[in-house]
Amino acid sequence: MPRITRPPTARAHPYDVHKGVYMMMEWVASLPSKTGRSLEEWLRLIERQGPASEEQRRAWLKQEQKLGTNTAWWLAERSVGKGGEDDSPEAYLAAAQTYVAEMFGGKKAALRPILDRVVELARGLGRDIQVCPCKTIVPIYRRNVIAQVKPSTLTRVDLGLALGDLSATGRLIDTGGLAKKDRITHRIPLTSARDVDTEVKQWLKRAYDRDAG
Repeated sequence: MPRITRPPTARAHPYDVHKGVYMMMEWVASLPSKTGRSLEEWLRLIERQGPASEEQRRAWLKQEQKLGTNTAWWLAERSVGKGGEDDSPEAYLAAAQTYVAEMFGGKKAALRPILDRVVELARGLGRDIQVCPCKTIVPIYRRNVIAQVKPSTLTRVDLGLALGDLSATGRLIDTGGLAKKDRITHRIPLTSARDVDTEVKQWLKRAYDRDAG
């Protein structure tokens, strides 16, 4: 199976393609060898012979076509027009902007400058930083997730940080993540872009440096 090439994201775009998209692209490329059909062939078969609803199609793919749960679930989603952003860099980048617009829209629009300032600081840490929005958070990666931005309330953004067992000092709050084996272990509450200051930059740098290896 050919390896999927990962082109660098054009800096004209504010975000980066999530690595999960490339993993899914490789999985799609492996479908013919693993299942005997390409994605397009599966979608045509589902349309011709499968039941009407997504739920019924999942069950049909598992029971009649003998596919695994994850494969059946994803193919059923695709067959009803969902999940196109999962295996297309272009579709993901378009969706990423929608995710951010919805997260920081309406009554939370005043929080958007906080995200923009955190992303600006993170980008300044190194060229290996990637910002890959999801529907409810904006994760920031080096090798792994080093931070995440989440609009937690109408007036507050939480900057989550992967800081391991470091003691919480200053504005840093221990989330209990280490005990729960979560990647994000600390957070800093932010209510305006002015809060994204030198202290925040220092903690971001600590999280970035911890993920160097």
